[in-house]
Amino acid sequence: MRILPRWVIVFIDFSLICISSCLGYLLRFNFDPSELTKHHFLNGVFVFGIAGVSSIFLSGSYKGIIRYTGLQDGVRIFYTVLINLLLVVAFNISFAVTLDAFIPYPVVVISALASFLFLFNYRLLVKYIFSFYKNAIQKKFRVIIFGAGKTGIITRHVIDSTPRMDVVGFIEDDVNMAGKLLDGKRIFNGSVDLEKLLIDLDVDELVFTPKNITLERKNEIVDICIRSQVKVRTVPPIEKWSKGQLNFNQIKEINIEDLLERTEIRIDNPQIQHEIAGKKILITGAAGSIGSELVRQMVKFNPQLIILLDQAETPLHDIEREMRAKSNGVKLIAFLADVTNQERMGNIFHDYPPDIVFHAAAYKHVPMMENNPCESISCNVLGTKIMADLSVKYKVQKFVMVSTDKAVNPTNVMGCSKRIAEIYVQSLNNYLELKSEPHTAFVTTRFGNVLGSNGSVIPIFKEQILQGGPITVTHPEVTRYFMTIPEACQLVIEASVMGNGGEIFIFDMGSSVKISDLAKKMISLSGLKLGKDIDIVFTGLREGEKLYEELLNNSENTVPTHHSRIMIAKVEGYSFEEINRFVDLFNDLIYDKNELKTVALMKELVPEFKSNYSRFEILDTKLS
Repeated sequence: MRILPRWVIVFIDFSLICISSCLGYLLRFNFDPSELTKHHFLNGVFVFGIAGVSSIFLSGSYKGIIRYTGLQDGVRIFYTVLINLLLVVAFNISFAVTLDAFIPYPVVVISALASFLFLFNYRLLVKYIFSFYKNAIQKKFRVIIFGAGKTGIITRHVIDSTPRMDVVGFIEDDVNMAGKLLDGKRIFNGSVDLEKLLIDLDVDELVFTPKNITLERKNEIVDICIRSQVKVRTVPPIEKWSKGQLNFNQIKEINIEDLLERTEIRIDNPQIQHEIAGKKILITGAAGSIGSELVRQMVKFNPQLIILLDQAETPLHDIEREMRAKSNGVKLIAFLADVTNQERMGNIFHDYPPDIVFHAAAYKHVPMMENNPCESISCNVLGTKIMADLSVKYKVQKFVMVSTDKAVNPTNVMGCSKRIAEIYVQSLNNYLELKSEPHTAFVTTRFGNVLGSNGSVIPIFKEQILQGGPITVTHPEVTRYFMTIPEACQLVIEASVMGNGGEIFIFDMGSSVKISDLAKKMISLSGLKLGKDIDIVFTGLREGEKLYEELLNNSENTVPTHHSRIMIAKVEGYSFEEINRFVDLFNDLIYDKNELKTVALMKELVPEFKSNYSRFEILDTKLS
C-alpha cells in the first residue's frame, strides 16, 4: 500500500473545509435558498476555501501519514482550524468598516467545528480501515495458556494486547476448574488427551504460567507440543517482572535449561549465618562458574571479608565489579594469582588469614587435561596441596573442596587428578585428627555437570544451532547428570557448616539425561527439524570420556544426613604419609615433563583409574 502524494491530502482537506463552510451556511439559515443568496453563500465558501488552503500550508497538517494518525496530527489539525478561523475573522473585520460582517459569525463558528471533526475523523477512519485490513490479511497465532490462576489471567490480557495473538482458552490440571469459563475463555482439562486437544483447537503456541508445576509434568507437556509442532513459551516468576508488571517481551520461548532444572535443593539452615557472618572467606577460582556464584551467595551472610582469587584476569575483574555494586558493605579483595604459586599463596594467607577456604580452582576439561596431564597434576593436585597445607599453617577453620563426579572410577587424567586431590585433603584431615588438637576441618563436595557453566555442552549446542549445525555428540548412548549453579553452591555452603572434617558430600541428582535426546529437544525447541534443517553427527568418545557418570564407586556406600537430598560417601581411607610421598614424586615428575611416568604413578595411586579411548590405555595393559 503506497503513501498518497501530499497534493492529494491538501485537496481532500481543502474539499472538507469547503464542505464544512457549506454546512455552516445551511445550518445557520435552515436550508433557505433565498437567505443563502442574500448572505453571499458562494462567495463565503470561496473565502473559506482560500483561508483553508493558507491554513493547511501554514500548519503543515498535510505532512502526516494518515494511516499512522496520532495525537500530534490532531494538534496540527487544531492549528489548521484555528488559523482558518482567524483568517476568516480578519477578512470580516476588514469589511466591517463599511459593511456588516461578510460571513455571519455563527457560520464561522459552525464551519470551524465541522472542519475539525471532518479533518480529524476522516484520518481516524482511514487509520482504522488500514488496521482492519492488516489484521484481516495477517494470520493470528492461536495461543493456549497452561494455568488458570491470577498469572494466567494477567498473561491473557498481555497477549490480547498483541494484534497477532489470539487466546483460545486455558489448560488446567485441576479437574474442578475444567469446563468453566475464565474471563470469557474456556478452561480445558489438562489430564485428557492433550495432543488431541491442541490439534482440535489448531493451537500454534502454548504458554506456561504456573510456578508449582513439576519438572516431569513440564517435560511431558513440552514433548507433546514438540510432536504437535506447537511452540512453547513461559512466563517468568512475578519477582522478575519489569517494575512489577508483565509485558509481552518477557514471555520468552522456553529453553532447555528450564526443562533440566530439578526440584531445587533449598537450604534453610540458620547455622550458615552463624558460621559465615563476620568471618574472612577465601574463594579460589572465584571467577569461574561455581566460584563466582559462591561469591554472590556469600555476600548474603555478611562476612567480614571475601577474598577473590583467580588467574583469569577479565572474568575476575567482571565478578569484582559486579559484587562491588551489590556487596552491601561487605569488604572485597581480588587477587590475580595462581594457586600453584606457593610463595604468592603464602603471602596472601599471611596478609589476610582466612577463616574458611572454598577451593573451587581447578582444570576441568577432560580432553584438554588428557593432552596435558602434567598441568592437570600441577593445578588440581599440587595446587590443592598448597592451599590445604597453608590452611593448616594459618589455622583455617574449614577447607571446603569442590570435586566432580568424574573422580569416581576415573577414566581420564582430569578425573583421576581430582580423586587424588580428594584423597590428599581427606587423609590430611584424618592425620590431623590423630593429634587430638584443634585443626582445620577438610570436607569435599562432588558435583555432576553444571547448567550454563563455561564449556558445558548446552552453550556449545546453542552455538552450533545458531551456526546452522551440525550438532556434534560423541556417542548415541552417552548420558550425564545435570544441576544448576545456584543449587551446586548451596550444597557447598551447606557442606561448610555440616562437615566436621573428612567427609565427601554427594546428593541425589535425580535421573541422568541422554545427551543425544538433549540435542534433539534443543533442535525442536529452536523451531528446526532434525534431518531437514539441521543434523546430529556422532564423533566418537573423546580421550578419557565415559559413557555414564557415577557418583560412587563400587566399594563406596552412603550415610544419610539431616537433609534428605544430601548424603555422605563412605570411601576407602589412605595413609597420609603414603599419599604425601606420591605427591612429592608427582612434583618431581611434572618438572621433568615425563607424561607417561606421571600417568603411571596416578594409576598406581588410584587403582580404579582405567583409561578410556586414550593413548594411556597402554599403561593399563602393562599394569595388568
